[in-house]
Amino acid sequence: MGGSYELVRTDDAAGGQHALDLEAGRCAAVYPKGLAAGGVITPPSAPPSPAPARQRLVSLDVFRGTTVLLMILVDDAGAFLPAINHSPWDGVTIADFVMPFFLFIVGVALALAYKRVPNKLEATRKAILRALKLFCVGLVLQGGFFHGVRSLTFGVDMQNIRLMGILQRIAIAYVVTALCEIWLKGDDDIDSGFDLLKRNRYQLFIGLIVTITYMAFLYGTYVSDWEYQISVPGSTEKSFFVKCGVRGDTGPGCNAVGMIDRTILGIQHLYSRPVYARSKQCSMNSPQNGPLRPDAPSWCQAPFDPEGLLSSVMAIVTCLIGLQYGHKHNERIMKWLIPSFSMLILAFSLDFFGMHMNKPLYTVSYTLATAGAAGLLFAGIYTLVDMYGHRRPTVVMEWMGTHALMIYVLIACNILPIFIHGFYWRDPKNNILRLIGIGA
Repeated sequence: MGGSYELVRTDDAAGGQHALDLEAGRCAAVYPKGLAAGGVITPPSAPPSPAPARQRLVSLDVFRGTTVLLMILVDDAGAFLPAINHSPWDGVTIADFVMPFFLFIVGVALALAYKRVPNKLEATRKAILRALKLFCVGLVLQGGFFHGVRSLTFGVDMQNIRLMGILQRIAIAYVVTALCEIWLKGDDDIDSGFDLLKRNRYQLFIGLIVTITYMAFLYGTYVSDWEYQISVPGSTEKSFFVKCGVRGDTGPGCNAVGMIDRTILGIQHLYSRPVYARSKQCSMNSPQNGPLRPDAPSWCQAPFDPEGLLSSVMAIVTCLIGLQYGHKHNERIMKWLIPSFSMLILAFSLDFFGMHMNKPLYTVSYTLATAGAAGLLFAGIYTLVDMYGHRRPTVVMEWMGTHALMIYVLIACNILPIFIHGFYWRDPKNNILRLIGIGA
């Protein structure tokens, strides 16, 4: 490409005989080295026109919209099509790519948002504030405040509120990645791939430290025996004892990810419908939900948060990888394809040698596989939409991408169906949703 296609128009973008001075907010004309009579440079015949508005990266909106559509698809159809539902434990399905794709997109968007940072302290303050707002929205949407489409009640006991969730994880990854881009981005000129690594060496170092820290906790933390209680119909509570006494276990019952969440957050603040309840050890209808097997392990009904603390540490790495894809550089397609394929090869190699891809734990192999897939998909969409201008086939995805948070809140979190459900005729069962089959 030779750098002829820019993610966002900048003041150093090629523009024929006129370069955009976005700092001054006007077009600065660049004239040939000819002198008029009397040795005076010939002035322009017309006053400079205002600079055009900075263009959006359409392919990023399309990628975000595609991910939103995929999220809605797996949420609604996953219960009927196990192949696209979340994997019960090891392995990945289509649904397991949704969260990493969102995190990757956040990283790319941050690189574009912080191309220039005139006031680092102010940018830091705004980034922290945005992250806090996003975290609070996540608490309301996924903390248990809303009781489902068929329930007209709401409210949550703060002693049992779910503390982590999708938006909370994105908020954590967002603020860490934003701070890295604000404070640790280099200013070196880029002429080669090595220069790109040199410029972003501090951010890459942070990603390496985060990965090493995660692995140290995952494989080095001793998990002792533990127990939990759940409410059972016909009785108050039933206790279960989980025997562990191991270090480095990556199974559902004795891993460090769950232990850290139970210790720091409290088991009552975790997700109460664990994905491993659909595993072969637990469900008679695996990989779907079903009756508990008679010989099911004691951990099958234990709360486990798929967006927990330690697993969210590796989510930061996904966001940092997306950040590197968003940085401006020449021959970007090759610089996207090479690391994407490299991450996929490394991911499958790690999986082959025992470090399995696992979304609930957010393992290193899972991080690399999903980030590599995101890089390939982003490169393909960028080539189709921004290089060759084929926007018409993707106009719906583009619209969904520019309204992603609204769609997530209204559709994926069932806020719109709950709102509609609140209008009924005489009996709550007589509502619009029942007529169209959703509330039946």
